[in-house]
Amino acid sequence: MTTDIDEARDWQGQPIDCRECPQRALLEAKRCATSRACVQDRYARRIDRFFAWNPGLANGHLNHPYFEVRAVAAKYADVFHLLPLLKDEDETVRWSVAQRLPPRYLRELKSDAHREVRIRVAHRVEGSDLFAMRADEDYYVRMVVARRLGVLLLELMMNDAEAGVRRIVAQRIGAGSLPPMATDPDAEVRLEVARRLPAEQLGSLQRDPDCRVRYEVATRVVDGRLPAMLGDVDPMVSEMARLRLGTTHTRSRPPGAPKLMSEQRAPIP
Repeated sequence: MTTDIDEARDWQGQPIDCRECPQRALLEAKRCATSRACVQDRYARRIDRFFAWNPGLANGHLNHPYFEVRAVAAKYADVFHLLPLLKDEDETVRWSVAQRLPPRYLRELKSDAHREVRIRVAHRVEGSDLFAMRADEDYYVRMVVARRLGVLLLELMMNDAEAGVRRIVAQRIGAGSLPPMATDPDAEVRLEVARRLPAEQLGSLQRDPDCRVRYEVATRVVDGRLPAMLGDVDPMVSEMARLRLGTTHTRSRPPGAPKLMSEQRAPIP
């Protein structure tokens, strides 16, 4: 059975006839192949293979009516021919151009209507252009900015509406700027803070509502604060505190509850 993917059809859905193709001379030279490497085909992979075989023809296809042809041709064309495509009506074409043009030419795409274009731009622009994108409406664009922005500027993103952005900030920001993030409403953000705060500053997180945060605190906090964690409601947290203190102190537990690891050590013969 012949499937759609097996058929050689152009972008308008019509069967491809190599005899009527302007590039038919390439067929005899084995520089194109029906259903494999064809600029007339509707499938981007076949178009891409055509230009991979014939990169010198890309410049001449930047105005093709089919957006896939323009987008793929932009990968192979001379970069000097790409500027007009910054205003292309299709976002796939603009995304393709954004991968190749020098960053200084991408400024007009910082506010592109499509997030995929802005994400690509955020990966490439620098300095003030990147800084301006920290307020982008799309959370993923802001995540890219948070990964790339200079550490000294990350304080401006500490209160971003998206927890994923704040987590990246907590991973990268200078340690001296971390304390305010210890009260972040998202537990994952506070966990990142607990992993990076100096041990003597972890006291504010000892009673964090999330047991993962308290466990991280128990592994790092200064010894003087560990006794207060021996009675933690989470057994793993209290166990870590006991292990670090080197004590066999046990907290009360309901009758029949299993012993903790520190209480199951085999006696020395």
